[in-house]
Amino acid sequence: MSAQFTLAELAECCGADLQGDGNCRIQGVETLDNAAEGQISFFNNPRYRRFLQDTRASAVILRPSDARDCHTNALLTDNPYLAWARVTRCFAPALDLGKGIHDAAEVDEEASIHPDAVVAAGAVVGAGSRIEANAYVGPNCVLGRDVLLGEGSRLLASVVLMDGVRIGRECLIHPGAVIGADGFGLASDQGRWEKVAQLGSVTLGDHVEVGANTTIDRGAIHDTVIHDGVKLDNQIQVAHNVEIGENTAIAACTGISGSTRIGAGCTLAGGVGVVGHIELADGVHVSGASVVSRSLREPGVYTGGILAMPHKIWQKNIARIKQLDSMARRLKELEKALSRLEAQPDDNEK
Repeated sequence: MSAQFTLAELAECCGADLQGDGNCRIQGVETLDNAAEGQISFFNNPRYRRFLQDTRASAVILRPSDARDCHTNALLTDNPYLAWARVTRCFAPALDLGKGIHDAAEVDEEASIHPDAVVAAGAVVGAGSRIEANAYVGPNCVLGRDVLLGEGSRLLASVVLMDGVRIGRECLIHPGAVIGADGFGLASDQGRWEKVAQLGSVTLGDHVEVGANTTIDRGAIHDTVIHDGVKLDNQIQVAHNVEIGENTAIAACTGISGSTRIGAGCTLAGGVGVVGHIELADGVHVSGASVVSRSLREPGVYTGGILAMPHKIWQKNIARIKQLDSMARRLKELEKALSRLEAQPDDNEK
């Protein structure tokens, strides 16, 4: 049977003020335009106001200032999306993770597995590794030697933790993530490449989430460090010796080059590229597809991408960009000529 809650229960869950019938029963969540009776939705973006006025939802989460446009029950809060996040978790299906070590798992006799931990079929756990209470190692995950998986952390499926990786408490690692592979360290010998040994590892703090197929490389000497509360989306590359501060969130397809330090409370939107050996201060927010090529030492929003435009306009703009260098030289010549003219005495002053 699917979960059901009264609206009063959901209000308490998400910390919102109730407007309307607290006994109204809610059976699920849905978008404003698709919601039906018995479902709850949320309104956070003005562009969807037309859907708010016509929604069939039994309740809507929204700001008090928008309540006048809501004809149904409401949960009022200054942060509708946060309240929505909390409500959605009420309806998330409970996961049956089983218990104990599956017969088809391969666990080294020198590994330590807490009795309350779960190791699923096909998983491999290397010597010296420790899996703490209520941790979950999903199907076909691989833990190398001397790995630590903290209390309550979950590896969903086919996750690889290389030797020496340390995962904190209550972390969530999505399928296909690889943590602790070698960083890209190479030295040139007359055009041929020699590998630099990667002697560090990776340390994740508590409550870190790592998206599907994201890769976090081990450090060359010291560890790559991901601090508490960091959220990484899918298909992100974090190179060796990177450090990411607490509660920073990074969207998909971002690439972070080696030895970069990213502060706390930052956000990097999708497709951002960050060069190596630079620093981003706390509270830096980088727009999508931007390339960060220097340190950003002040908090704020930074944008470096070129927005999409009609192709013919793009062609014209690119043609003008190619002319910028010659235009700049001509402008300097004109400025010099103007300065010479201004320096000449006026005939009336002679």
